Amino acid sequence: MAELLLELFSEEIPARMQARAAEDLKKLVTERLTAAGLHFGKAEAFVTPRRLALAVEGLPHQTADVAEEKKGPRVGSPDQAIQGFLKGAGLASLDQCEKRVVGKAEFWFAVIQKKGVESAAVLPALLVDAIQALPWPKSMRFADATLRWVRPLQAVLVLFDGKVLQGALPRGGSLPPLGFDDGTKGHRFLAPQPFKVRDYKEYRARLKDAHVILDREERKTIIESELKRVAAEHGLTLKDDRGLLEEVCGLVEWPVVLVGRLDPRFTELPPEVLSTSMRQHQKYFTLLSGRKVTHFAVVSNMAATDGGKAIVNGNERVLRARLSDAEFFWTQDLKATLESRLPVLKTVVFHARLGSVHDKAERIAKLAAAIAKQIKGVDAAEAEQAARLAKADLVSGMVGEFPELQGTMGRYYALNEKLPAAVADAIADHYSPQGPNDACPTKPVSVAVALADKIDSLVGFFAIDEKPTGSKDPYALRRAALGVIRLVTENGLRLKLGQVFAAARADANARELLDFFADRLKVALKEKGVRHDLIAAVFALGGQDDIVDLLARVDALATFLKTEDGANLLVAYRRAANILKIEEKKDGKSYDAAPEAVKLAQDEEKALMARLDTAEKDAGAAIGREDYPAAMAALAGLRGPVDTFFDKVTVNAEDAGLRVNRLLLLNRIRRTMDRVADFSKIEG
Repeated sequence: MAELLLELFSEEIPARMQARAAEDLKKLVTERLTAAGLHFGKAEAFVTPRRLALAVEGLPHQTADVAEEKKGPRVGSPDQAIQGFLKGAGLASLDQCEKRVVGKAEFWFAVIQKKGVESAAVLPALLVDAIQALPWPKSMRFADATLRWVRPLQAVLVLFDGKVLQGALPRGGSLPPLGFDDGTKGHRFLAPQPFKVRDYKEYRARLKDAHVILDREERKTIIESELKRVAAEHGLTLKDDRGLLEEVCGLVEWPVVLVGRLDPRFTELPPEVLSTSMRQHQKYFTLLSGRKVTHFAVVSNMAATDGGKAIVNGNERVLRARLSDAEFFWTQDLKATLESRLPVLKTVVFHARLGSVHDKAERIAKLAAAIAKQIKGVDAAEAEQAARLAKADLVSGMVGEFPELQGTMGRYYALNEKLPAAVADAIADHYSPQGPNDACPTKPVSVAVALADKIDSLVGFFAIDEKPTGSKDPYALRRAALGVIRLVTENGLRLKLGQVFAAARADANARELLDFFADRLKVALKEKGVRHDLIAAVFALGGQDDIVDLLARVDALATFLKTEDGANLLVAYRRAANILKIEEKKDGKSYDAAPEAVKLAQDEEKALMARLDTAEKDAGAAIGREDYPAAMAALAGLRGPVDTFFDKVTVNAEDAGLRVNRLLLLNRIRRTMDRVADFSKIEG
């Protein structure tokens, strides 16, 4: 078995494209290897800022022998057809063919034995095809070449079984092909001299000697451990930032973590401003002393002889300039109140058919006040004020520079104006939660405003028929609905969504919106292991717009169905429903009236009727007080009488009157059980 090593050496690849490119290269090459009959043991892809690499182990030295069958004409076909078949198969006579019966006829078959070929003869074209097919999100055109690549491609290393594979990558135009080679380079500054390698093991070791950590995960681990080490060494706390770690990992080949200090004059700026500015512009990690941002960590691509002092000094100078801009925005923004910014929102379009951001602010202010009446502990005036001011920071200088700080800056401006803390917090929280990993607001005013913001968007976009379709959701309405569900469930809110939709917009289609929420609820609960059919069974009752109540029903239903009584009663329900369906179709009418007690002929019918009376009464009372386990317990009492009824009573009796009454009794079973949930929706 042999090893294949490929390296594509280029100018710096954008960090955001690296991980995907490595996986794409691996997929493209391995798919082609398999298609060519070159099965392998293991394939690993690697990427650094200046190289894409792939190592494939366990490749055969040649492809396997294969037997290829070709079906020919029928036996006895004209000679012209026979000769054409033989020529196409590369055979001299029919003596080299076989007769086989296919269906009712006999045909000629040619079995062509193809000898395997040397892998080294197959690989060059295969690799070139894979390289040319690499799908970069953005690629560069070059004046003297037709090959597009993310950055100028400089060399192609290809080794097979320890030897340079004979081949070249065409670049087109006036540029010569890049011939396959066995040479590469290390770190651009620390080890720029080229060197040759014989296999993957030597390649990786020589790169490390040349200050290049080939494995992305290894670089990430080094950076993370060094960040924690230097933070602890300086008595500081590292702000966790997985996204920045992923990005910085793609900017360096030899990571060296250094610590710099902020100019003390900037430490009084909001910490979010400091960390955002450092992250966005300089790719620095934030280091905190207590709650203040006082230091930063920079991941350098250099092992400097002075221990990094010059690098740190240079970065501190650059950071001072950056933070001076942030300081200017902060100072200027504090000169205007949030209220004074509201008129400017009239010039910012929210949606052409839903008005300006100012219009939206007015809508959510009105809605927040209405929602506040359904949430304990909410001051309606504070909710309305917070909602009206929630979007004001969008036209501030700081948010203009750092859009990700919207809401956060509004909170600081509100606190600076001495507005109530609940109002300030609600301004900061009203966008949340924005995803499954985002914290959900819990403070009453914050919850009211966050709900109002999301529900206004949902109701508004549904009203103008801008609903999500398929995989498209340009206005993130699915996310908004999931946010509403989390706000309601995690805070245990007894919110009547139908009433809220009507308060948001008079022409709101509550049924359509509730169906949309039902679908989102199924998605949210599926991840928690809750069966979607149980949610459908409860939603099917109609009028279920209280999510907390609905989930309590679902939970009780799930628990009930896990019991022996529940499982058997579900079987009985289906039996009753199936009989009714068949007989109603045959008779052309529905049996939905109440059964007559005087027509109950057998004791089993009478016992079932009596138990249904009790179950319906007890279940109804339990539902009225929202004791759903008790409602399920009332249904459980039906199991014995229902089982006995089906064992002893013939539904389709010869007496027409008895038959009708017994069908009505089956409908009574269905109707009683359907008070708790629509059992016809339950699967399995």
